[in-house]
Amino acid sequence: MILVVAESSGSSPGRKGYKMAVAADGELVGSIGGGIMEVNLVEQSREILGAWAAAPPHGGIANAAERTPSFLLPQVHQKNAPNSSGMICSGRQTVIFKLLAPQDLNAVQAAEDALLNGRRDELTIAPSLFAVGPPKGEDAAGFEKFSDADFLYRERLGPADDLYIIGGGHCALALSELMSKLDFHIHLFDDRPNLNTLEKNRFADEITVIESYDEIADHMPSRPEAYVVVMTLGYLTDAVVIKKLLDKEFKYFGVLGSKAKMATLLRQLKQEGYPEEKLNQLHTPIGIPINSHTPEEIAVSIAAEIIVIKNAD
Repeated sequence: MILVVAESSGSSPGRKGYKMAVAADGELVGSIGGGIMEVNLVEQSREILGAWAAAPPHGGIANAAERTPSFLLPQVHQKNAPNSSGMICSGRQTVIFKLLAPQDLNAVQAAEDALLNGRRDELTIAPSLFAVGPPKGEDAAGFEKFSDADFLYRERLGPADDLYIIGGGHCALALSELMSKLDFHIHLFDDRPNLNTLEKNRFADEITVIESYDEIADHMPSRPEAYVVVMTLGYLTDAVVIKKLLDKEFKYFGVLGSKAKMATLLRQLKQEGYPEEKLNQLHTPIGIPINSHTPEEIAVSIAAEIIVIKNAD
């Protein structure tokens, strides 16, 4: 049984796209929000699986999905409310219950292949459908509820957000490791081909060694949903990158550096005629002020600032 959070609102612990698999042998993978709600829904899944396994009707396992219809289950996180989840954190979420049968194995393998190879394929779930394939349009995410037993859920597989790290040193290595756990597709750029921290970086999804930071704009389209962190070797290359990318639209554009260094750099850019309103959009000094010193601490402060921006919507 696969459980998927189709929609959520308020302070729901399970957010849209959270998934959990409940196997017939009791194994659990993933989460739909935790707490007593998850315990109850796992138990409900096990009861369905147990009933199906104990008395399979004619047709055998292959028709399992047809014999146990998929359905939606609203969960309201409020005491004594209809469809109460048993939690009191407020908010609500709708959970899809979908029994997977042997004929769904190809779709599961297609999803695995897409994730391993970085393809943003589309997952589609409906009462009689579990499919993975190329997106059918730009908007490959949505949920339509026709009834508790009739729905259509679509999702683009893979990380939800793109992070571009420019500069591949020790701070970039620490940030790549942390952000790889936070559902970001990580693009890393540097102009030093033999940099040992690039060789050690197994967390970035893409690593590109460029001839010069003068060409960085050619590798980065203007993307209002993208996050950009600049942490090159020094002041001069930081300035080059900022100048090349300042006209592009990003959701977050941060630059690593001390207050004194960044104040000098911003003053110089203003004197050169770069628009003040654009410069004011730079997050610098980068990160939440937690008195960080080590690359790992700096990574935590940057990740925290990005999370604030990402979850502000």
